[in-house]
Amino acid sequence: MDEQLDIIIIGGGPAGLSAAINSAMRGCSVLVLDSGASKLPRAEKIDNYLGMPGVTGLEMMNRFTRHARRLGVFIQRGKATNILPVGDQFLVSIGNHILYAKAVILAVGAMMTGAIDGEERLLGRGVSYCATCDGMLYRGKKAVVYGISADAPDEANYLSDIGVHVVYINPGSRPIDLKPDIIWYGGEISAIRGGETVSLVELTGEFPLSIETEGVFLLRDAIAPHTLVNGLQIENGYVQIGGDKKTNVPGIFACGDCTGPPLQISKAAAEGLFAGQAAARYVDSIRGPEGK
Repeated sequence: MDEQLDIIIIGGGPAGLSAAINSAMRGCSVLVLDSGASKLPRAEKIDNYLGMPGVTGLEMMNRFTRHARRLGVFIQRGKATNILPVGDQFLVSIGNHILYAKAVILAVGAMMTGAIDGEERLLGRGVSYCATCDGMLYRGKKAVVYGISADAPDEANYLSDIGVHVVYINPGSRPIDLKPDIIWYGGEISAIRGGETVSLVELTGEFPLSIETEGVFLLRDAIAPHTLVNGLQIENGYVQIGGDKKTNVPGIFACGDCTGPPLQISKAAAEGLFAGQAAARYVDSIRGPEGK
């Protein structure tokens, strides 16, 4: 896979894969970045999608994925941490790796949790979404890992291995694959406090407490769109789109549950079609006649 692509799609659910096949069919090189956040594979039975009565969510997801791969779409497991306009293209950070694309489609699904009190104010000043990106900054220091994604224990173990003094917090029980020497608390972070930088987190749960720390890694399955893209217009928690699924940031499109209700597979697939076609047209306009 090239470092330079025509379109990068953030999200590997129905909207993202629909956008992928429709842009690939128009000659674009396409990467789908799948964080594993889609809830579709866990659906026991789906009866309201045309032509697939009684299908399980996992089988539907497998069909969508096979279709996209047959058309040459690259599908990569990973989580975008930043999208930055650079000239007539976008820099997309994936952990400590960087790719470039002429257009980006957001298909990240509906964010089920809001920002934690203090998260946005202290982002980049002790709050991080990526252990592999920022971990070395906390070597020899104390950092809290808030694990609400499947790969969070692995990232916490990585931080511990490079010399970070890790405290791991997650709702529920201690993850079985978390290193035994990592301190663990069950609960939820309700607030992140600090002046210029992070100094402590407040934890709710059976035994509420405050934990002093120099950093907080918030490891969710996906990152809220407005923290991925500076200046992205959001209303009531959803990405605002206009005609052709365009956002207010030129070259960035959005589709599926992240744009608002109804939160249905049919709507996601349809919006993906529009977004994929629109992004392909945008790429053509960047290339110019000689690049087609």
